[in-house]
Amino acid sequence: MQIATPYLMFLGDVPDALAAKTAYGIKDWRPDWCIGQMRLPGCNADLGIPDMTLEEGLAKGCRTLVVGVVNAGGVLPDHWIAEIVAALEAGYDVASGLHVRLGAVPAIAEAAERRGRQLHDVRHTTETFPTGKGTRRPGRRLLTVGTDCSVGKKYTVLALEKGMRERGLDADFRATGQTGVFISGRGVAIDAVVADFISGAVETVSPAAAPDHWDLIEGQGSLYHPSFAGVSLGLLHGAQADAFVVCHEPTRTTMRGVQHPLPTIRQVIDLTVQLGRLTNPDIRPVGIAVNTQALGEDEARRLLEGLAAEYGLPATDPVRFGVASLVDRIVADFPAT
Repeated sequence: MQIATPYLMFLGDVPDALAAKTAYGIKDWRPDWCIGQMRLPGCNADLGIPDMTLEEGLAKGCRTLVVGVVNAGGVLPDHWIAEIVAALEAGYDVASGLHVRLGAVPAIAEAAERRGRQLHDVRHTTETFPTGKGTRRPGRRLLTVGTDCSVGKKYTVLALEKGMRERGLDADFRATGQTGVFISGRGVAIDAVVADFISGAVETVSPAAAPDHWDLIEGQGSLYHPSFAGVSLGLLHGAQADAFVVCHEPTRTTMRGVQHPLPTIRQVIDLTVQLGRLTNPDIRPVGIAVNTQALGEDEARRLLEGLAAEYGLPATDPVRFGVASLVDRIVADFPAT
């Protein structure tokens, strides 16, 4: 899948920033590709880049309209269809990470065919996957897991990729969600894979590698989330993780979109080890990554110091304070062969 850059980011009329996390992720990690944003009345997300019309975006060189939003069920709201059709008519390709296929909407499919434009459904792949086998394979793997969805699992592995490479380690980010695929240009959206093949798809995304090579695998959902635990478990078994980092947002009391209480970090560590041992008996935690965006700096540092002392693991906010302590722990726990 080759998506033409640069992008005009379409945010629709999403209610909050989390609903536009795909757009935020692309902007944060590929800022040079994100020329402008297009928002409808009532939109409560803002990427901090110029608002543009379709015409203004074209004048600035934008080639693809990216539907940079997520929602429950991955549906395309009816009132967005006219905006996407208008983009195709204006000369844009359109890329989406939603579950619904752009080409499944007759008006969009007809406009794309008439104008000779490309439709990219990043969440879907034409590749077929085997069932997972759970057989040990060479190379090292780290998986991010969470107390909830949308807590920083992708940002943590992207920050780790940068930090580990700066330390001379051989490390690659492995995308398992639509935003990660937009950022890396490869990977597979695991939540769109038929359930029987989730672990096999992860084995395909992270194949056998050199003994000291690290695949840094983007986690999804949470083993405790009633909506997404199935995807999280398939990821864990397919990743065959040697190491994992627990990602957490400290101000939540319930998991996103449901009324179930947020699990503790200890519960997530214990369950991840218990279930992960099926495919890697040596799985172990190497750190805690906390999204402290809602906290002041002093409060954030106190929280991280307390967590590090309580769990005996390095604790950091990868965006705010970096990942040096996590890389130190990885190097210490997994010396080069």
